[in-house]
Amino acid sequence: MNFDVSAIMRSLPYLMGGLGYTVQLTVIACLGGIFFGTLLAMARLSSIKPLYMIASGYVNLMRSIPLILVILWFYLLVPIVIQKVTHSDFPPRIGPDRSAYITFIMFEAAFFCEIMRAGIQSIPRGQVGAAYALGLNYGQAMRLVILPQAFRNMLPVLLTQTIILFQDTSLVYVLSVTDFLGAASKVAQRDGRLVEMYTFVAIVYLALCFTLSMCVKALNKRTQIIR
Repeated sequence: MNFDVSAIMRSLPYLMGGLGYTVQLTVIACLGGIFFGTLLAMARLSSIKPLYMIASGYVNLMRSIPLILVILWFYLLVPIVIQKVTHSDFPPRIGPDRSAYITFIMFEAAFFCEIMRAGIQSIPRGQVGAAYALGLNYGQAMRLVILPQAFRNMLPVLLTQTIILFQDTSLVYVLSVTDFLGAASKVAQRDGRLVEMYTFVAIVYLALCFTLSMCVKALNKRTQIIR
């Protein structure tokens, strides 16, 4: 029942290193997810049926499977599949860090796809016609006219999904990666201070996520005024 704050202070540099890894994973997964999600959104809106079906199947698959299963499947099964395909003696070592980055980008791309698709569909169809009238082709119209407006409209939703992504990164503990929660868990097991470590993690997550949520709320009000 004795809450030892000094246990947290002694391990603070190690915990902050884990938090840095969590932020890095969030940023990379967010940027990669938005990039591939935008491509998927354009494929889902395409009139080319095979392209539409492949993109739709990928999005529906990823949105129907728990993230933790995707992480484990990629880390455990993909090396075996590569070994079978390449007929090598041993499966390649992908590693937990690389698995975490690739898995989160793949998973988040499906969610960012639906956000971007809604953003693109929110733009009046007359914008595309106006772009064509100016002599732009489809790619130029999307890049110069439609996507900038879609990003502006969907920015609050994109940031909200990024906050959810920041929380979900704690699942990489199943790969023994030293993220923020993983660092706290290792210190807690070593020092026998589970309450202190997990309480500190909860407070940090609460402070960061609540602050970011308030910023997104303010941004949402501002974009509504602009629209």
